[in-house]
Amino acid sequence: MKKIRIAILGLGTVGGGVYRLLEMRKAEMPKRAGVEIEVAKILVRNIEKAAKKADRSLLTNDWQEIIGDDSISVIIEVMGGMEPAGTYIMEALKAGRHVVSANKDLIAVRGRELLMTAKENHCDFLFEASVAGGIPILRPLKQCLAGNEISDVMGIVNGTTNFILTKMTDENMEFDEALAVATELGYAEADPTADVEGYDAARKVAIMASIAFHSRVTFNDVYTEGISRISAKDIKYARELGCDIKLLGVAKNTPDGIEARVHPMLIPCSHPLASVKDAFNAVFVHGDAVDDAMFYGRGAGEMPTASAVVGDVIDILRNMEWGSSGRIGCSCYRDLPIKEIGDIESKYFMRLHAEDRPGVLATIAAVFGNNGVSIAKLIQKNTQDGFAEIVIVTDSVRERHFQDAMAVLEGMSVIRKISRIIRVL
Repeated sequence: MKKIRIAILGLGTVGGGVYRLLEMRKAEMPKRAGVEIEVAKILVRNIEKAAKKADRSLLTNDWQEIIGDDSISVIIEVMGGMEPAGTYIMEALKAGRHVVSANKDLIAVRGRELLMTAKENHCDFLFEASVAGGIPILRPLKQCLAGNEISDVMGIVNGTTNFILTKMTDENMEFDEALAVATELGYAEADPTADVEGYDAARKVAIMASIAFHSRVTFNDVYTEGISRISAKDIKYARELGCDIKLLGVAKNTPDGIEARVHPMLIPCSHPLASVKDAFNAVFVHGDAVDDAMFYGRGAGEMPTASAVVGDVIDILRNMEWGSSGRIGCSCYRDLPIKEIGDIESKYFMRLHAEDRPGVLATIAAVFGNNGVSIAKLIQKNTQDGFAEIVIVTDSVRERHFQDAMAVLEGMSVIRKISRIIRVL
């Protein structure tokens, strides 16, 4: 039986999981994929350290040993980062090697280039693991839901922030306290910026939107806000309104262009995404034929991510066996505009402190009215030192009109401060 030789670039958390899972499935691979497999080489930085995870004879720190070996047909990139991963993948594809990657950073920026290079060289370039870990979402968008016109892709695609917000909601923690717990348990990196400021989720939104709407969306196209300014008080008030706060990635295909954004949102407690707790992820998809579908599971971790990587490997092996490599490549045949955040319509939750005297609420309402903002709910909360805390929820309004109203309010002497603004689903 034909044997396919595979190389793995990186042996960190995910790379170690991929190697282990390939070895676990090695005996059954002829029946699952129609071919035998052999892990031929593993590229690592520190051979001594990596020897604790894999057979030392497989380890190398020289990329040329892999790219120069014509017997290696499939390369798995789980190094992460833009470089040298980007160079290695491009060289592999140009050499006619099939590539599996989990590299959301690279794909969210250079996805089109990589996919076109794969097409030119009749190769597969698959990257299911780049979004939502072990949850199948990219392949369903490209294949199972290919008969649909997808209008919405929305979800919780960062486990770290969801864990933090769950702790803040269920245990009344402040952000810094919840982040410390997430770090201690290994959910947050030593530098959590990419997670808590929304950059990780934005990369995933760019990838999903590109596939769902058949038009290229890159990381820089995605409007991004994080959760670092969310407080326990915001969550308390959201609960009073029957809502939870989640960091959502939102992509919409509208007649005026694509909306692509990541930011905290109040969502009704009855919404399916509100029940997604801790480090779990979920993606909610709406198509004109399928209606609503939700994909739920573990969005990160050694074995869940390895599951997605090895699934892609098996897909490539099957394609090789049946002579159909490269059959599903870049699906971006459209060139749709990306909407500016100022043109997007949302409802808003805001919390502000204003002087507690007659006429102030009427003045605030007048500012909103003059800028086309309709108030759906207004609640006056505690009063201290002559200032009342006011919670306002608006009806749907164009972002730029809402921001015009905010600019006026911030300049008024009766307003001490605007403490928080959060969009509402």
